[in-house]
Amino acid sequence: MIYITGDTHGDLGRFKHPMFRKIKKRDTLIICGDFGFIWDGSKREKRILKWLGKRRYDVLFVDGVHENFDELERYPLEEWSGGETRKISGKLRLLMRGNVFQIGDKKILAFGGGDRDDAGDTGDDEILNTDSSNSSDNTHKCVPSPEDFETAMKSLEEAENEIDYIISYEPPTMITEFLALNQKHISTSDNLSYYLDEINRKANYKRWFFGRHHIDKVIPPKYFSLFSNVINAEYNPTGLKNKI
Repeated sequence: MIYITGDTHGDLGRFKHPMFRKIKKRDTLIICGDFGFIWDGSKREKRILKWLGKRRYDVLFVDGVHENFDELERYPLEEWSGGETRKISGKLRLLMRGNVFQIGDKKILAFGGGDRDDAGDTGDDEILNTDSSNSSDNTHKCVPSPEDFETAMKSLEEAENEIDYIISYEPPTMITEFLALNQKHISTSDNLSYYLDEINRKANYKRWFFGRHHIDKVIPPKYFSLFSNVINAEYNPTGLKNKI
């Protein structure tokens, strides 16, 4: 089984919640950005990453905006399940932007990254050590590049545009606009909007999961905003319950 959840923001308690007990050996958990456990390279951090890498299931994530990208780039690149990853520890991996992965019988397009300086940020920096993430270099690295987009287009072409799931931090523009109806202001850069909308236009996919908005909500017919829930990717979209 493939399970999906939203931003973890370096909160180890999330993995100890009863909802995670349903994830079995040889299953896969994918986090939709803002993983947040790779922050300062400390010994404590490495112990936590080692613990996460020893889960009975694979722990995969796409990057969000609350990441220390300099630290992430210290981890080695490694091909895995048909795409490029950074191997963090054991079964813990970062899925690189624009790559398609074959996990079980499912093809999954990963497209991490997003806009850092917008009202979609909900203030979670206060629970993190943000010294590194506030550097201009890290801020720049959180935004997907033309090269990331080109990788996605090439990966889709190789997959004949047939994908089961898209996992991202940001959703396509129409979903951002829909979710913005009850919020004061949410913006996405023109380039990023173009990338996401082109992926949305080109790919034939069943479901798109994203974590940016920090809410658990199904937007029919196939968009899933996730935060604290852990759901089976084949979940029937009748409502999201049992929040952490």
